[in-house]
Amino acid sequence: MAITNVLPNINIPIKGAMLGAPLLLMAILAMLVLPMPPIVLDIFFTFNIALAMVVVLATVYSRKPLDFSTFPTVLLLATLLRLALNIASTRVVLLEGHTGTAAAGNVIQAFGDFVIGGNYAVGLVVFAILVIINFVVVTKGAGRISEVSARFTLDAMPGKQMAIDADLNAGVIDQDEAQQRRTEVVSEADFYGSMDGASKFVRGDAIAGILILFINIIGGLSIGLIQHDMAFSEAMKNYTLLTIGDGLVAQLPSLVLSTAAAIMVTRVSSDQDMGGHITSQLLKNPRSLGVTSAILGISGMMPGMPNVVFLGLAAVSGAGAYYLYKQQNTSNESGTPLEVKPEDEKPAESKDLSWDDVLPVDTIGLEVGYKLIPLVDKKQGGQLMARIKGVRKKLTQDLGFLISAVHIRDNLELSPSVYRLTLMGVTVGEGEVYPERELAINPGQVFGELSGIETKDPAFGMDAVWIEPNQRDQVSLISVTRRKPWAIPL
Repeated sequence: MAITNVLPNINIPIKGAMLGAPLLLMAILAMLVLPMPPIVLDIFFTFNIALAMVVVLATVYSRKPLDFSTFPTVLLLATLLRLALNIASTRVVLLEGHTGTAAAGNVIQAFGDFVIGGNYAVGLVVFAILVIINFVVVTKGAGRISEVSARFTLDAMPGKQMAIDADLNAGVIDQDEAQQRRTEVVSEADFYGSMDGASKFVRGDAIAGILILFINIIGGLSIGLIQHDMAFSEAMKNYTLLTIGDGLVAQLPSLVLSTAAAIMVTRVSSDQDMGGHITSQLLKNPRSLGVTSAILGISGMMPGMPNVVFLGLAAVSGAGAYYLYKQQNTSNESGTPLEVKPEDEKPAESKDLSWDDVLPVDTIGLEVGYKLIPLVDKKQGGQLMARIKGVRKKLTQDLGFLISAVHIRDNLELSPSVYRLTLMGVTVGEGEVYPERELAINPGQVFGELSGIETKDPAFGMDAVWIEPNQRDQVSLISVTRRKPWAIPL
């Protein structure tokens, strides 16, 4: 039996890249159980921020979502790294927080002293705003888009498969391109399904950040007041600043990755990256900038308004609108539209027909509906291909010549549970199989009736009934032979 396997192009990575993921996982496990010195925490916090920037830039420069198909996995690893850093920094803050705001490293101290000015009240407000933006706005919207995209992608799969089969039958594409397009359809469905789950990681990380903040503040105050006999104001300042700095260091990369996830699920496949795509559509019509310039100019002339800022932006918008208008007019006057062909250009001569234009016809073929695919797919436990191979081998030994290979393919034009046998492209047999049921065959000695779907056994032409699996005992009592759907001779 001939089975066509199309293997994807495999890029051999460098040896260092192959060790990246295992080393990162080992580092995450080490941070969960081992105390980390402040210098190591600084390195990992900086690496976490750099990783978030690399990921968001990779999403911005991707032309289509499948260009960054590993994004859900990267999102999971980045979330685990950030949570492990929270645990490691919490351990250091609670153990060494009584020594001052530099106890957990320079990165946390910088975010606590410089970013929020050393004021823990301001830090709490800034942290709360970041969490609200991340949790309520970005993460919730990205999660909803991922859910809807995954649902629509799965619903559109049969139509896309039928379109590919139609193009293949019409000769528009060849077999290799059809297989590639089928692989892209499956990969797209897998990607959006993974993104639907990966968005829950980011959402859970935002909730964990809020809980860790309160746990660190309450735990730090308790340790400082009870174990180290610190004054309440000093303990509040040290532990709150350290906790806020730790939370900001973790929430900023989390917000960046949430934004990257939102960008990825809202992308539309195109030949441009996100920047070029947005610019080409946003500035396509100069009237948008012209009207904006007029509104800003009118607002800037009103008394009490910041005249300089409004009038300055109005001048910039007006200059941009004029530049786009002149550029479009110049290209229309001097350039030749791409759609217009020169009059003297002669159409290409059509090629004579050859044997390459004749589509190959399978000697023996088996077409199945989509519900019968698990019976054929080895990865899903299907045994049909192995049994057909055994039948071919037995017939070849008995008849003395090689039985042609059986080409199995799915056919969306068939009903979900229908199979069809073809000989030189002509249908010679057709039947219906219910994989979730069992076939009870009447050998002629039945002393009862069965409820189910009545049919004929395709092998021997006997009366048979498709029954539910829970009817086995009833079948045994009335002496009916039972057979699994895959045991039906085809």
